[in-house]
Amino acid sequence: MEKFIRKEGLVAPLDRANVDTDAIIPKQFLKSIKRTGFGPNLFDEWRYLDRGEPDADNSGRPLNRDFVLNRQRFIGATVLLARENFGCGSSREHAPWALLQFGIQTIIAPSFADIFYNNSLKNGLLLIKLDAKIVDQLFRETEANEGYRLAIDLEQQSVTTPGGETFKFDIDPHRKHCMLNGLDDIGLTLGHADEIRAFETKHKTAQPWLFA
Repeated sequence: MEKFIRKEGLVAPLDRANVDTDAIIPKQFLKSIKRTGFGPNLFDEWRYLDRGEPDADNSGRPLNRDFVLNRQRFIGATVLLARENFGCGSSREHAPWALLQFGIQTIIAPSFADIFYNNSLKNGLLLIKLDAKIVDQLFRETEANEGYRLAIDLEQQSVTTPGGETFKFDIDPHRKHCMLNGLDDIGLTLGHADEIRAFETKHKTAQPWLFA
């Protein structure tokens, strides 16, 4: 997965609490376990005025112009502001896949559903928990200032506003290490490739009949 060290991005405010994974990527799109192709159907029932179907062409579908990610000033946003309990519902890993493929790299909210939180960090989507009062402030500043951007520094565990105000956030040290180095679970395993090969060689020597 892509390394996340320090990024600056346009912010989009999704002013809803308890956004569940079926809203993030509706169930009819869960036909594939490939990690590609889900971005066009992110928030499908909110972004479009008709019902989306798997493998359908989205280019001609009618857009809901009132939905935040369809508003011109937020097109290209990589930072999503949200309210409490974002990512509740089912454990589908397709939810962080869809967000990443749409272009969202960071989500800031007061709280996240546990399974969604872990799935996101494993896939390189940085989730940042900040106090609800700070999130309220960021919502106000985003709405009041077109082109509002935040600087996210994972190494320093900080979020910095255009005015220079900085907020610190917590993250598990292991997950931080993985994101800084672009290591998903497969990458972590491959980091022990020499030890794995040495074990296999020793195992074949000690019990050759198992490999005959």
